[in-house]
Amino acid sequence: MSALDAELKKALLRGWGYRSFRPLQKEAVQAALAGKDTLVVLPTGGGKSVCYQLPAALGKGLVLVVSPLIALMDDQVAAAREAGLKAEALHSNLEGSRRSEAYRLLASGQVDLLYVSPERLLVGDLAEELAPRLVLIAVDEAHCVSHWGHEFRPEYRRLAEVFERLPKAARMALTATATPEVREDICRQLALREPERFIGHPDRPNLVYRAVPRHDQAAQVLDVIRRHPKQGGIVYAQTRKEVDRLAEGLREAGVSCVPYHAGMEASERRECQEKFLAEDADVVVATIAFGMGIDRPDVRFVVHANTPRSVEHYQQESGRAGRDGESAECVLLFAASDLIRHRFLAKKDGELAPERERALEKQLREIGRYAAAPVCRHGILSEHFGAEYPAPAKGCGACDVCLGETRSLPDEEALLTAKKILSAAWRTEGRFGAGYVVKLLLGKPDERMASRGHDKLGVFGLLGKESEAALRYWVDQLIVQGFLEVDEGDYPLLRITSEGKALCADKGTVRLGTAVPQARKRKGRKPARPTMEAEPRADEALFERLRAFRRMIALQLGVPPYVVFHDAALLEMAALRPRTLEELRLVKGVGEKKLERFGPAFLKVIAGGSGDA
Repeated sequence: MSALDAELKKALLRGWGYRSFRPLQKEAVQAALAGKDTLVVLPTGGGKSVCYQLPAALGKGLVLVVSPLIALMDDQVAAAREAGLKAEALHSNLEGSRRSEAYRLLASGQVDLLYVSPERLLVGDLAEELAPRLVLIAVDEAHCVSHWGHEFRPEYRRLAEVFERLPKAARMALTATATPEVREDICRQLALREPERFIGHPDRPNLVYRAVPRHDQAAQVLDVIRRHPKQGGIVYAQTRKEVDRLAEGLREAGVSCVPYHAGMEASERRECQEKFLAEDADVVVATIAFGMGIDRPDVRFVVHANTPRSVEHYQQESGRAGRDGESAECVLLFAASDLIRHRFLAKKDGELAPERERALEKQLREIGRYAAAPVCRHGILSEHFGAEYPAPAKGCGACDVCLGETRSLPDEEALLTAKKILSAAWRTEGRFGAGYVVKLLLGKPDERMASRGHDKLGVFGLLGKESEAALRYWVDQLIVQGFLEVDEGDYPLLRITSEGKALCADKGTVRLGTAVPQARKRKGRKPARPTMEAEPRADEALFERLRAFRRMIALQLGVPPYVVFHDAALLEMAALRPRTLEELRLVKGVGEKKLERFGPAFLKVIAGGSGDA
């Protein structure tokens, strides 16, 4: 082992309590210390922050982190300080006295890690003030720089202007979600100089993915939550109105939850976010305004009550589950109408530039395929981000398709079913919506249908043995595959496309999936995975006492509980029951500073005492 390797391992253990690096972390740190520019793409929970925090911990100079997460910078600073780093932040929400103190510490060379917003870095002469000590500039959430990225931020495009004034500092761009196309755009827009690329596999094997047709949104969301009683979860909805409605319904059902959306006052949003991070609320119901950078590691489920705008959005948002490496569930409730709404909202404020419109259409096709195709979800996500997915012979065992909850119709049956649906849309001449066409196929006449003589058509009742939910799901799948389309005018009319007409003439192929009814199952917490051969199971009662004690300490310190210890560390404590500081030091996630600060009190709780925080 080289001297540098030994120094890195020692710093990792001292600050973060880990004896080994996660994939590509060490390589990224070594490249940065060698002054090389880097692109780091690691899945959510893959430990990106260590890649730039570790160089700061070694005392080699000042590390600057450009982050769009102003609301969370204080938590990021608190977590860095618990790892023993001299960290500060500069952003528009900082009070005057704290801002002055941060500048004083910077001027005296007492800061190793500085978080700034892109807006703050772009004004004034901050860059020049930092230049003498600056060794690394890390751009977090780097996909924000890309037109192709799912969170395009114009401010990020101007960062290269600042970097030109800081030529001696290495540059590191980090993100969890980037297709090969976005990666190239990041390198170009941030002017990375012959960057070394560290691209981790995007798959998250601890996540169970389910994509199911939406038919009763509130009931389906509640069903997922009830599989995870008293556990942390996020529910994403498309509009503020849906967020408020779902949150109210969940509270009436006895769920501890808070809403979060841009229509709330900033102070209200901050309060709701803090309640969730402090574990005062189990569930947050939110629009996509919530979540970037949320570091609560014990989120056990993420539900998308509506289809997100892109696969990148879905990977980022669903990736907030299971950051501790334990099993978690990600459920997407799909309806093609969501894609139509995304298109409408993107265009309502004016014409999109051709590049953005092409990107939008590509994103909608890809998320539609993910949600509707009866194909392994882990495989689709991996391939989308340019990685092969070597699925086991019996499937991944962690998605609705491979678990047998969704099955593909045989090719001939799928083609015949598709032809029947397409024929109904064709015979109604594209003048009616999907609901009308479904009723026609089910053979459920109404006054409007009878007045037009559609109850006499040959397609009337042609799929009468199927359920309405199955038919609506197939319609959505045919829309996603381009055989049907929905008019974007005032009324969502269903029309057959030229591809649909070709399919009716046996030119083309189609895939249709159907949900398989499942018996209700309650999903409990996955046992801990402690680092010893016997793998003892965690004592659940002790684990809950440790969680309660951790929460009390966090409240006193004014930080989220995970800043004290992650759930994974508490689970291992509850399994191993360490009796001394030396034994506690063996628990993953217990660094030297945390051992010194919290160790004695946690040992008392493990021994059956109160801890005396």
